Amino acid sequence: MGQGNFFAMISRMKYIDRWALMRNTRQENLSEHSLMTAVVAHALCVLGNRRLGKRLDGNRAAVLSLYHDAEEILTGDLPTPVKYDNPAIRDAYQQVERVAGEKLLSMLPEDMRGDYAAIFFPAGEDGYLLRLVKAADKLCALIKCIEEEKAGNTEFSKAKTSIEAAIRGYRLPEADLFLSEFMDGFYLTLDELD
Repeated sequence: MGQGNFFAMISRMKYIDRWALMRNTRQENLSEHSLMTAVVAHALCVLGNRRLGKRLDGNRAAVLSLYHDAEEILTGDLPTPVKYDNPAIRDAYQQVERVAGEKLLSMLPEDMRGDYAAIFFPAGEDGYLLRLVKAADKLCALIKCIEEEKAGNTEFSKAKTSIEAAIRGYRLPEADLFLSEFMDGFYLTLDELD
């Protein structure tokens, strides 16, 4: 893979389907998921800043979100029950993700790699933002479960319950605010959204 092919590879996120072990009424791809995760992560930062008096960088959170699963272009989407069920598999997969991230970075011209390395491998000062990105990722998974449930698909019922519990378990006030103020809207029909 040559330098200069990074963005062509990133554009292939649209070919990576999520929820591979689940029957979907509508398939969701990695590109769609990453965009919505960025939207929600940015919103979590705005909530933190406006409602909780924090000074969070919503733009940084959005960019971290856009690339948070980019390695899956090379690895595919490993289902959560497989990825996290066994510590040895989890640790091995984290190493695979790191190698995939390094491979993607190698596709950039040398003078751009540092900027993108700070996104693919963020430093300690991004700790709280990364927690918000993880919460945004889970909130988007919850949204997917709601959409499937609205379409009559009960396949996502258990996932919905466990995902919502995980979000509440993060104990992030921004995520709690999003759940209480915005999640109900995802249950509405288009005509009810006005």
